[in-house]
Amino acid sequence: MPELITLGETMASFSPQTSGPLRYISDYKIHIAGAESNVAIGITKLGHSAGFISALGNDEFGHYILNFIRGEGVLCDKVKFDSEHPTGIMFKETSSSETRVFYYRENSAASFLSPQDIDEVYIARAKILHLTGITPILSSSCKEALYTAMAYAKKHKLLISFDPNIRKKLWKNKDYRPLIKDILFQSNIILLGLDEAETLFETNKEDEILDILLSKDNIQYVAIKNGAKGAWVATKNKTGFIPPYPCSPVDPIGAGDAFNAAFLSGILEEKDILLCGQMAAIAGALATETHGDVEGLPTKEKLEALLNHKKEIDR
Repeated sequence: MPELITLGETMASFSPQTSGPLRYISDYKIHIAGAESNVAIGITKLGHSAGFISALGNDEFGHYILNFIRGEGVLCDKVKFDSEHPTGIMFKETSSSETRVFYYRENSAASFLSPQDIDEVYIARAKILHLTGITPILSSSCKEALYTAMAYAKKHKLLISFDPNIRKKLWKNKDYRPLIKDILFQSNIILLGLDEAETLFETNKEDEILDILLSKDNIQYVAIKNGAKGAWVATKNKTGFIPPYPCSPVDPIGAGDAFNAAFLSGILEEKDILLCGQMAAIAGALATETHGDVEGLPTKEKLEALLNHKKEIDR
């Protein structure tokens, strides 16, 4: 059975082969994109087992996504095919200064996930349930599914990991901060960006954010990610700054999920919080060096080599 279980939507992602407005682009490469499946793949590459709960359209994109995720070693027996609704898709638009995304996921198969898709026995045998703030805003049934999974996790004493993963394009004109904070304050492991913390708590001061989070008895681990400026990690007894790992980025999307996967891997291995942070920083940096969300995720062997400053022999 998987050590970590996660649930959410994975889309077919189209990356342009040249930069500029999409109206001028005709050549794309297909990848997969989904915060939760990114973490599941990252955990698996680092030597642990992960299970994914989701739904895909019974279409070519859906089969492509399942083949890809399963090919990376993620357990996908709780991923179902839906013949009534399509697989969600997204397009990236790149320029010298930023990467933008455009979603086409309304009424997708995954948006119809419901509590009936959550198997209590399956969850009970895991160690960590990893959730994001994307899933509960896809639909009311997705929100109910997430809360059902949380209830089972609490009942069976799993650690609940949560990344707000705030996506304002999905929020549209609604304020989902109360919902996100409700899930966050019920979780045990908090993984959030500094900008997300500012949205939720109206402060960008790391010490104030840590005070807010660690004042809750159930919150045991916190990581505040700040991209190329590094990260702060903390437990109730130890806090430390993790400097950024040197890299040559080409695509920043997926770095946060890579960070999460390595951080959670460290927790599964009962490593010191600062070492968890160092592992996470390396994984996040490596993820930016390739196009696609998961192609740059490190293996356990590569991560250990970099931690130990061992140089790879290429020739």
